[in-house]
Amino acid sequence: MTPTKPENQVTLSRRGLFLGAAAGAAAGTALPARAAPPDVSASADPMQTRHLFYGSGPQAGVATLPQKHAMVMTFDLTTQDARELQTLLARWSAAIGVLMEGAPVGQVEPARASAVALDTGEALDLGPAALSVTIGLGPRVFGPELGLAGHRPAKLRDLAPLPSDNLRPEFTGGDLSLQACAEDPQVVYHAVRVLTRIAKRTGAATVRWTQMGFGRASAGKGQVTPRNLLGFRDGTRNIREPDEFDAHVWSREGPAWQHGGTYQVLRKIEMGIENWDTDRVDDQNAVFGRHKASGAPLGGHHEFDTPDFTAQGADGAPVIAEDAHIRLVAYEHNEGTRILRRSYNYTSGLNAVGRLEAGLMFISYQNDPAHFEKLQRKLGAGDALNEYISHVGSALFWVPPAAPEGSYIGAPLFE
Repeated sequence: MTPTKPENQVTLSRRGLFLGAAAGAAAGTALPARAAPPDVSASADPMQTRHLFYGSGPQAGVATLPQKHAMVMTFDLTTQDARELQTLLARWSAAIGVLMEGAPVGQVEPARASAVALDTGEALDLGPAALSVTIGLGPRVFGPELGLAGHRPAKLRDLAPLPSDNLRPEFTGGDLSLQACAEDPQVVYHAVRVLTRIAKRTGAATVRWTQMGFGRASAGKGQVTPRNLLGFRDGTRNIREPDEFDAHVWSREGPAWQHGGTYQVLRKIEMGIENWDTDRVDDQNAVFGRHKASGAPLGGHHEFDTPDFTAQGADGAPVIAEDAHIRLVAYEHNEGTRILRRSYNYTSGLNAVGRLEAGLMFISYQNDPAHFEKLQRKLGAGDALNEYISHVGSALFWVPPAAPEGSYIGAPLFE
């Protein structure tokens, strides 16, 4: 379905818009000449590892092995003109393609000394650092204002209210999302800084909320399972294999251009660090259903042992308690429901009463947001961990597939 256009709206060709976006992204300075991007290269030096932005499959940053640092940023649209959103997505795509190659977006020192450079220069000489930037589109993008309702992904909507919600407006919602991840925090910061300036210059969107993360709290295939700020390994049973991604992450609904997309859930989860630190370790183990040091399920010996949810202790009680975190979220108890976790730890220093403000920037990907809701309803209603955590932020986005070389994210929306 073609989006509704005012009578005086001019339809822009994909090539014309993209070329104009590339020029406009640098605000009067040309982007560096770019050949076809090289293959993804994993280097002994992580700062030289490179991921591709353009392609025929999913966007980078979903199945990509989680990097050490991340920044999540959401934006509110400030326009009801689909052309302005189109321009923003094209300019973002042009800039991200350059940033992920480890290059500056335009000249840091323009030929005209009085010009304002778009690239701010703080990532010069740092290399690509395995940077990935992932763009998400929120429900309001497909509302009636922009005339794009006919392209709405089948399952995109606002998340349902959940029993764990203690949401604050300043950490909730948004029309667009950027997830930037890299092996260096300055590379991450540089990417979102440049992309935020592009959004401001187009006038199409303004920042709603943001969170910087560190110490990845999820693992990909071959990675050591990291720990969350409560000290436990996080994501031991995460999705890792291609067939698992096909079954649980990538969408196959809607028109062909949407195939390979996915739904992104963002949840900012505060942790009561001081309360947790006063609890006995055996009680902490019972809350998670795992041993803190080894990550092994209670009753097991190694981290990747399959949990035995039928095992009973000498007193006849389950070894893994009925309200243990791993029992409630286990796919064996949820009709096979699984989601991809791609979370990061965060801290914001001390709060107003002098307590540590820290927690988990929870990020998940799934081919149906109802899968996240199903698991979170169960956790929110009965998880022993709820005594120590609070869900204060939330948002849902559709992550389209990657753009082919010479195009931009979401281009089929405007054709």
